[in-house]
Amino acid sequence: MATSAPSITPGLLYHDAGTAIEWLCRVLGFEQKLVVPGENGLIAHAHLTFGNGGIMLSSAEAYPFPQMCRSPRQAGGVGTSEIIVYVEQVDAHYANAVQNGAEVLIALEDKPYGGRGYCCRDPEGYVWAFGSYDAWA
Repeated sequence: MATSAPSITPGLLYHDAGTAIEWLCRVLGFEQKLVVPGENGLIAHAHLTFGNGGIMLSSAEAYPFPQMCRSPRQAGGVGTSEIIVYVEQVDAHYANAVQNGAEVLIALEDKPYGGRGYCCRDPEGYVWAFGSYDAWA
């Protein structure tokens, strides 16, 4: 049975994309699908998967359209959005993130709309929310 690509895939810019890839996989549970090296040790393009979705990322310095997108650092150090990820085993996911030093912004809690979740920031300023609430169910 053929699988289809997710309808939406965020594209993120990192200043140390190689370190970001390692951190996203080790701490948040992403898996490397593709990493295309660029010049001077930069990452031209990477695709990381998570469940049936994923993200694409590249080195901020290698991004060919700087007038369109900026990293949190380039935007003044504040993330401009929250990336929300569904996880079935959110308690275990949270424990792994905490054990690996993730900066927790909102501790694991029961949500008033159902499920449990937490929020953290990655080392370059992107905000990630993980939860067991399936908004599409």
